[in-house]
Amino acid sequence: MADLELFIGSVALPPMSEVAHALIRSLNSENTSVQEVSQIIEKDPALCAQILRLANSAQFGLPRGIGRMEEAVALVGMSRVRSLALGACLAGSFPCLHGLDRDTFWHSSMACAGYAQWLAFGVGMDVQVAWLSGMMLRLGEVLIGQVDPAALQTIEKLPMLPGDRWRREQQLLGFSEGHIVSELARRWNFPMQIVQGLQRASDPLLEQAFSRLGAVLHLAFHLSESTQSSTEARLEALPVEVIDSLRLDLDWMRQTFPDSSAFLDVSLR
Repeated sequence: MADLELFIGSVALPPMSEVAHALIRSLNSENTSVQEVSQIIEKDPALCAQILRLANSAQFGLPRGIGRMEEAVALVGMSRVRSLALGACLAGSFPCLHGLDRDTFWHSSMACAGYAQWLAFGVGMDVQVAWLSGMMLRLGEVLIGQVDPAALQTIEKLPMLPGDRWRREQQLLGFSEGHIVSELARRWNFPMQIVQGLQRASDPLLEQAFSRLGAVLHLAFHLSESTQSSTEARLEALPVEVIDSLRLDLDWMRQTFPDSSAFLDVSLR
């Protein structure tokens, strides 16, 4: 996509800390230990404190307080702590711009992450890969606002139905925020599964490039944007063909639909 390459070349890419790069490298290794992940996070005292605060929050329901990072990794789980830490690093690298309401933006991003994790569990996929990918999905919009504030205002105009943001981005730019973040993820050496999932999130059903993670992200994004009040209405509004592609059980979805108020927020230090 030549236009996407031109766009990426025109933005000041957010810096990634050495801690974030080390965490990304650990995603690509099957042999990373609890101790290694703990030592990586401990190199950033502010990040370490944030992850310990999250680990001690009510959402995890641990029987006792955690005071050391190695305890957090052991009790919460290495995959989850690593995803939370990477999410916090990314959130800190992408400050919101004029035209994007910070609270609304991060609420939507964390909701997308939470719904992606739930859906991934339902189809037997890696739930932490899905969570991290869902958290990242809207970050491309921050770069759109950096390059073209007028386009951002058009993309964000109300009213907005689920999927409108992607349609407006495609019409204005020729690509979506998912394509932008996919390219960033590729340049930052994220696992190829995440790169492809982000790339396919807005249109996951192309036969030659079907991505299960992309389909999960597609549904999670729709749920995070939904203004429907009831669970049944929100599920009925989802694209049936994407649900079918994942072989999701609608009865399971109705019975286990999560409360978004329980989703973790890694955006605030």
